[in-house]
Amino acid sequence: MNALEIKNLTKAYPGFTLDNLNLTLPSGCIMGLIGENGAGKSTTIKLILDMIHKDSGNIAILGKDNTDSIELTKEDIGVVMDEVGIPECLTVKQVGNVMRHTFRNWDDAEYARLVQKLALPDKKQFKEFSRGMKMKLGIAIALSHNAKLLILDEATSGLDPVVRDEVVEMFSDFTRDENHSILISSHIVSDLEKLCDYVAFLHKGKLLLCEEKDQLLAEYGLIHCTAEELHNLPATAIKYKKENPYGIEAMVRRGAVPAGVNVSPISIEELFVFMVKEAR
Repeated sequence: MNALEIKNLTKAYPGFTLDNLNLTLPSGCIMGLIGENGAGKSTTIKLILDMIHKDSGNIAILGKDNTDSIELTKEDIGVVMDEVGIPECLTVKQVGNVMRHTFRNWDDAEYARLVQKLALPDKKQFKEFSRGMKMKLGIAIALSHNAKLLILDEATSGLDPVVRDEVVEMFSDFTRDENHSILISSHIVSDLEKLCDYVAFLHKGKLLLCEEKDQLLAEYGLIHCTAEELHNLPATAIKYKKENPYGIEAMVRRGAVPAGVNVSPISIEELFVFMVKEAR
């Protein structure tokens, strides 16, 4: 069973349309949703959670239609949004007490362990938390009620590099259980590159691609060359090029490049930037 299936999903606003989105997240995997501000990442997540209504299309979460059974399914979903919605007067302990009566499978011991691991203060009220502390509390909650699917919207935003690395490790540990999956959006592409099995690129409401990360990195690469050297390459090899004072940098399909041409590895961030420029 797939953790998430999105088919022909469309949502139109004045000036923006999420256009015919198709995504499949296999169980046991992590998918990174990458896109610049306004690309449609948060809209997609809100549609999945039925926080806003779609114009057309279908969404299935853990095999169930999201509009029919989201209340039943919420026990199996851990959610961290860009803004963590906790009453400002509550302390960490009080939040745990509330969540114990919210989720049937709430795990007090796991919550206490994560609060300690993430160094969250016991006595401060939520309104005194920094943005990073708020995100850490949201993550602790999401991981403490035996969820099968985590849906994370900019969950690493506001965290310092050391804590981000710890959180990424926690997410990796979560998906060691083949019944656990994660959909995570972030503008910090380096986090997603370390974490994800699949990447989905959104640009202006359209899905540029959705592929296995390792397959993308194996398929594409970078070359640095002169205009003449580029001219001698097959046109089918060149995906995108940009000129600078030192020559030309081009994204290429490795399989179409002749033997003997030096092709450097490409990062997911570089790949996304090139593909967005190509789409303009």
